[in-house]
Amino acid sequence: MNRFILVVCTLLAACSAWAANPHVVLQTNMGRITLELYPESAPGTVENFLQYVREGHYNGTTFHRVIPGFMIQGGGFTPDWKEKPTRPPIRNEAPTGLGNSEGMVAMARTADPHSATAQFFINLVANRFLDFKNPTTEGYGYCVFARVSDGMDVVRRIAQLATQKGPQPHENVPVKPVIIQRAEIVDGVHQPGK
Repeated sequence: MNRFILVVCTLLAACSAWAANPHVVLQTNMGRITLELYPESAPGTVENFLQYVREGHYNGTTFHRVIPGFMIQGGGFTPDWKEKPTRPPIRNEAPTGLGNSEGMVAMARTADPHSATAQFFINLVANRFLDFKNPTTEGYGYCVFARVSDGMDVVRRIAQLATQKGPQPHENVPVKPVIIQRAEIVDGVHQPGK
């Protein structure tokens, strides 16, 4: 009986944890990708991402950088290479401990550790060299804030697309544009004022 109660409690805790985390669906022209976000590990980063989703920022953007065996990156450009305007950069929360493992989602940035705005990338493999090492420009790493909970098959199909050079300085651009048609929050999110 005690074992049964322990199993039920464990299942309830797991379901409760899953329900507590926000989920975002990226509907692309190659299929759906569902992301589970981790506000306990990267609260500012998750809220930043969700705000862009609420504003419709990601709708009509592309996965503009695809490197097999590494990652796919998107969320900043339209298919005709217009860069969408963003809010100010956010603080890098990479020291949270979440790692750049396969299927994990992190914020893209420039050489400045605290320069991330809207662009993100999905790790195709374990890229642990991108993890936080120390609070220096070289060691800060890339903040992981989510994971692909469903649709990794779609991510892998995107990773297999032929690429070409795009407008300078862009390389590794899919020949066939991969468009995020719509990004939508699907559950587990407290909406302000509701």
